[in-house]
Amino acid sequence: MLDKNAIGRSSPPTLNEVEKGSIRRFAEAIGDYNPIYYDEEYARASGYPTIVAPPTFPASFHSAADLRELLGVGIKSLLHAEQGFEYERPIFAGDRIYVATKVADVLERSGPAGRMDVAVIEDEGRDEEGNLVFRARRTLIVRAAKENA
Repeated sequence: MLDKNAIGRSSPPTLNEVEKGSIRRFAEAIGDYNPIYYDEEYARASGYPTIVAPPTFPASFHSAADLRELLGVGIKSLLHAEQGFEYERPIFAGDRIYVATKVADVLERSGPAGRMDVAVIEDEGRDEEGNLVFRARRTLIVRAAKENA
């Protein structure tokens, strides 16, 4: 069972440098061939300063968060259930974004297999001036330990 005291636990911000090649590889991996992710000239003609990262790109960012430590559970017991992103502005090649992670909520839900614990994790990305760029929320289900195992 997750401890409600986990709510508010957080990691220090970690620098993520956004590179053109990383954006291109990510866009290829998700099968999105929009030229604003690949072609700098096209992105500029579309009104952007350089190529743009796809909307789900922050899923590839790193933070100093150790979910085992923040939640007090083994990483193998976590199932990714849902994720959403909110943006203040697009992410561009060349951005330097600091990502901090915190436990936003701990809940108990009933499912087909019985009671389950749910953790809501929030990642916040800020630019070098400290301005919010994005906020991502992940919902993780904590698998119950097997009895008599």
